[in-house]
Amino acid sequence: MTRSTKLRIILAIFFAGLLATPMVLKKRFARRQADRQTTLDAQTSLARHGFYLQEVSHAAGIDFVHQAPVLDAKLAHIMPEVASMGASVSVVDFDRDGWPDLYVTNSAIGSQNHLYRNMHDGTFKDVATDLGVSDVNQAGTGVSMGAVWGDYDNDGYEDLFLIKWGRPELYHNEHGHGFRRVSDEAALPAWINANTAVWFDYDGDGLLDLFVGGYYPEYVDLWHLANTRMMPDSFEYAKNGGRKYLFHNLGNGRFEEVSAKVGIDSRRWALASAAADLRGTGHPDLFVANDYGVSELYMNDGKRFHESGESAGVGFAPKSGMNVAFGDVFNQGKLSVYVSNISEDGVLIQGNNLWVPKEGTSGDQIKYENLARDMGVELGGWSFGAQFGDLNNDGALDLYLTDGYVSLDRKRNYWYDFAKVAGGNSSIIGDAKDWPAMEGRSLSGYQQKHVWLNDGAGKFVDVAQMVGVTDTEDGRAVAMADLWNHGALDVIVANQRGRLLLYKNTVTPENHWIGFDLEGTKSNRSAIGAQVAVKWNGQEQMQQVSGGSGFAAENDRRLHFGLGRSTAIDEVVIRWPSGRIQSLKNVSADQILKVKEPS
Repeated sequence: MTRSTKLRIILAIFFAGLLATPMVLKKRFARRQADRQTTLDAQTSLARHGFYLQEVSHAAGIDFVHQAPVLDAKLAHIMPEVASMGASVSVVDFDRDGWPDLYVTNSAIGSQNHLYRNMHDGTFKDVATDLGVSDVNQAGTGVSMGAVWGDYDNDGYEDLFLIKWGRPELYHNEHGHGFRRVSDEAALPAWINANTAVWFDYDGDGLLDLFVGGYYPEYVDLWHLANTRMMPDSFEYAKNGGRKYLFHNLGNGRFEEVSAKVGIDSRRWALASAAADLRGTGHPDLFVANDYGVSELYMNDGKRFHESGESAGVGFAPKSGMNVAFGDVFNQGKLSVYVSNISEDGVLIQGNNLWVPKEGTSGDQIKYENLARDMGVELGGWSFGAQFGDLNNDGALDLYLTDGYVSLDRKRNYWYDFAKVAGGNSSIIGDAKDWPAMEGRSLSGYQQKHVWLNDGAGKFVDVAQMVGVTDTEDGRAVAMADLWNHGALDVIVANQRGRLLLYKNTVTPENHWIGFDLEGTKSNRSAIGAQVAVKWNGQEQMQQVSGGSGFAAENDRRLHFGLGRSTAIDEVVIRWPSGRIQSLKNVSADQILKVKEPS
């Protein structure tokens, strides 16, 4: 190579660099502008609303994208609709290090679930493969629809129940070092097409029992259909869905299925469930939101359940129930129930329900009234997961709702054909081959999410766009947890065929808070079912430790209370599942308080 040739090459590289520099600078400038705008938005939101949510999944080391199931080819023409569930998220401190971890599900055959260990520095590491809970979506055994955690053997470590369209799975937590599959020893059924489950101690024996709600009938293999008559027989009163199961914990690693024996006998299409002592009887009741029908409220007398949805006012109007979340929205020490449904302008307005206990009713005579419209939380699109939580620590519970069903071609809508099916007779509705092909059309897709801020005076105001929630993914599960142990509730959202979103919450330091990490002794070790009432500055708010709530979700086991400007707490009253009542006084704010049930 001659000297002149070398010089030409050097000059060419130099001038190419000059040409590229403006583009590099332009991209760098755009990033800086975006960061600057995010900072300005956060400052504005903090000043106006007291908090800001920033999506940080990539920075936290989470780049999860959900894979949807691919079912029998006979369903190919409506595959996006029938395979529209499976994205879920559950919060658990599986290794007992005091930092919440995340378990998220995939739903395609051969896809892997992920267990993200909290690394204490704002990042997460997937350890599911190393610990044995990743490779769970296999041909012949079905795919994941969700997961709930509970310490069924009271050894101090949370165990994993996998909700599946297929073989249900129970994994024993080996003291945080791995998981051992114990489904066969536990005597679980061979197949349940389930979408919901919840851990709770229904009989008060100190052992966690397990409710599982079927969606499709348990005799249907969605990958090998004998025929296509596997859809609901009605859009309003369908009763041909999957069974509901109640597994009684025998204390020896085995469970006995007792649903019919204790009064839970239904084949409505269950999508969501949660358990709580709604009447102050000391016995947890069970609320089930059903698709294609009415909600069910099973009141527990300590031995049996009595389905009382209609008499209580929550089970008379058929809708498309897809969420159950409890919250003391008025700070009166009583739990209201939020159930999500469908709203589509000009087509279908079912509306979401906020069931609030009527004044003067209690015990077996409890009655609910729907205040969703009055309080501003009725219309939420094709709604799925929702959770209550005090996002700005002002002392009032807020509500986060995700929505969006099938986002495909923005310009073509499947609603007209879908409505024709909904209005058909049972023979048309019940046979998938009679449903019109979707052909890439959207069905309630690309919807805005809702972050409803509780004003403390009976109204909720949607501030989603202003506090940083702008995604239009097809949302499914929502969970809340203080992932950074920073005194604020962060929000995790699982999206169907989409990214897992992790919203880090920044709250104004002017507002204070208190957290509780409970451990049962006579009660179940997870303290599921324990109710905590915090009294401060003339106010009182009650929350309950849950074994699963929302849609395909489970929150941080720890309870989080906002206190507004108050730093003094008058009293904390804990009602343990065993019946013991514990009072704490002189409790300091701005801490996570560990409380062990007195023996």
